[in-house]
Amino acid sequence: MTKKAKLELAALEARIGHTFGDHSLLARALTHLSAPVAAGADRTQSYQRLEFLGDRVLGVVVADMLYLGFPQASEGELSMRLAKLVRRETCAAVAVEWDVGPHVAMGQGEARAGGRKKAAILADVCEAIIGAAFLDAGFEAARAVVARSWRPRMDADISPERDAKTAVQEWAQARALAAPRYVELSRSGPAHAPHFVMQVLLDGYEPESGEASSKRAAEQAAAQAFLARRGAGA
Repeated sequence: MTKKAKLELAALEARIGHTFGDHSLLARALTHLSAPVAAGADRTQSYQRLEFLGDRVLGVVVADMLYLGFPQASEGELSMRLAKLVRRETCAAVAVEWDVGPHVAMGQGEARAGGRKKAAILADVCEAIIGAAFLDAGFEAARAVVARSWRPRMDADISPERDAKTAVQEWAQARALAAPRYVELSRSGPAHAPHFVMQVLLDGYEPESGEASSKRAAEQAAAQAFLARRGAGA
């Protein structure tokens, strides 16, 4: 690695808030599936597996921050806040703040198509970096990375969340649509700790789903996902 590359990598680590002991983890987190090293048979050299891990770590850390930061909030409100903070758009915005785009390894075709600026790729890379930090130095290191970039967002949104189901209802009424319907996709877990996946259905639109430990909270999460996808947050 050249001196310039080392300096650029150190600057990236400073923006992320974690200095990697194993730089191969960071390199993998910055490797798109189209990159030559990952485009062959060994797809594990891309960020996909790290993104899977980082997504879960991000969810746990943000849920814990919300639980402690909003002691009077209901489960439904916490679920809505969580969905807002961990959605793709938020992760992509964090990746832009970290300026990861120039560091992402990808194939020439994807690069020419603007891959380094695509929200989906940036969001995945963001989560992959969190997963890489977790593997590199453990949960507390990953927690610090998340807190550094997500706590200001959480603190900036201190007003109580508006009821997402009501917002979807009003959104539908404003467009002369039939009332939204909610259906249960699945229920799992023991009776004392169930896990529901609910889906909101609105004629003419793709359904959105949400999950939580109660039907009501899962419906709220599904409604929030519907609003978030259409830029009409509650």
